[in-house]
This record gives sequence, C-alpha cells and structure tokens, in this order.
Amino acid sequence: MEVILAKTAGFCFGVKRAVDRVYEQVDSGKKNVYTFGPIIHNEAVVGDLEEKGIHVLHTTEELEQLEKGTVVIRSHGVSREIYELMERKGLEIIDATCPFVKKIHRIAAESSEKGNTVVIVGSREHPEVQGITGWCRGPVCVVENQQEAEELSLSPGTPVTIVSQTTFNYNKFKDIVEIISKKGYNSSVVNTICNATQERQVEAREIASKVDAMIVIGGRNSSNTQKLFEICKKECESTYYIQTFKDLTEQNFQTVRTVGITAGASTPNNIIEEVHTNVRVKF
Repeated sequence: MEVILAKTAGFCFGVKRAVDRVYEQVDSGKKNVYTFGPIIHNEAVVGDLEEKGIHVLHTTEELEQLEKGTVVIRSHGVSREIYELMERKGLEIIDATCPFVKKIHRIAAESSEKGNTVVIVGSREHPEVQGITGWCRGPVCVVENQQEAEELSLSPGTPVTIVSQTTFNYNKFKDIVEIISKKGYNSSVVNTICNATQERQVEAREIASKVDAMIVIGGRNSSNTQKLFEICKKECESTYYIQTFKDLTEQNFQTVRTVGITAGASTPNNIIEEVHTNVRVKF
C-alpha cells in the first residue's frame, strides 16, 4: 500500500512560534504563567502544557481577576480591549500573535480610522476574527459565506476594506469578494489568507484527488483542519478526520491501495509521524 504524506502537514510558522514561546516559559521555571485561550487548537499540546503548570484563561472575567503573572497571547491574537486590559493590570505580556494576524490588525485599525467599513471574511466565532474585530474603531461586518455576502447591505459608495481570516478557504474568499464587489461600494480588497494555508489546501486537494482514502489530522476545534477536511471530502469520499492515531481503530479499509495524509496547522509532528508510521496496520 502506498502512503502519501503532505509536505505542508503540521505546524505552520505562527503556531510553532507561539508554542515555542510557551515552552520557553516552562523551561525557564517561571511561575504564574497563563495563556489567553488555548495556545493552539490541539488538545494534546494544551494538555501537556497544563501538566507543566501553564494555565488557560478562557474569559475576560478570569483575566480581570488575575493579580499578577505572565500572559502569553496565542497565535490567533486578541482584541485591543484585551491587550489594554493586560497593560492596565501590569501583567507581563508575551505577544505570540502570528505576524500575519498582526498585519490584519494594523489594516483593520488604519482602515477604521480612515472611516472605512471593515468587512472580515471568516467565522465570527473564531478567536482570530474576534480579535480582528476588536481592532476596528468604526463599523465592522463579518461575512461567513456567500449568502451573508448577498445579504450585506451598505449605502452605495460606502468605503469598504475587505480582509480575510488567515485560514479561510481561498476559493470561497474569492467567491464572496466577487459578490461584494458588485454591490457598488468603494471596495478595497486585501487578501490576508496566509500563504501557508493556501499551499496546504492546494496540496491536500491534489493528494485527495488521487488516493483511495484520505486522513486529515487535527483538533476538533481547529478551523483550518475543518476546512482541509471539507476540501478533501469533495475529492475523496473516504476522507477521515482524526485527532490521533487511535481514532482509526474502528475504521475498515480492506480495499484501500493508496492513502493520503495531511494535517492542520496545530498538529504536532509526533502525532503526524505516528499516523504515517503505523497507518498500514489499519488498512
């Protein structure tokens, strides 16, 4: 049986950078270290950090109650309000926001100051999108799909700046932008989808189109992994979304000759290697 592992599978630059920053705090022996939200959407990594004494703050209320300590801002970034709250409280801030997300914060803030309406293409429930929204001083809209793009209603000639969640599906982004561009606004489009995301999606689609079964590895709450699964499922009906190798135990792959493997940006290499090394046992 042939197994094809995607070259782009696993940690992206921004995620690796954020995870490394947290483990640096562990190695230094520093106490009272927190992350605002899980550092990445991967239960194995978050669990390991919790065992090493890194605590997760899930809400603004928890942050407000914190009297001292170090807070690591995860790769998804946070809103201006959260950042300023940490500064007021005198907490040590380690900003591990992905530089590509930081760029969107600057675009959103500058566009808002000019009076533009900022349109963010992405999932409104995703922490990255919530963070971007929080850097807008003026009107801001989140558009998740083509239907919401069709329903977007602003005055003709409204100056609009369109950006995207870094992990959004590139083809869907283009479709949404096309719909908005026909509405007669004074639109400026900035494609802020991360290059690594585009490359990962293109490679996943290519592999899925030529294998009998496709395995997508990543946390259940990982937006970019969910999008990889959607892309692969369209090309290969036998596509499986797993978090670790043990999730394959109940699958039946008796007639499979070729298997493809890809993984989301929050998936550690050791999990990918375990699946890649042992997948033949399950097929």
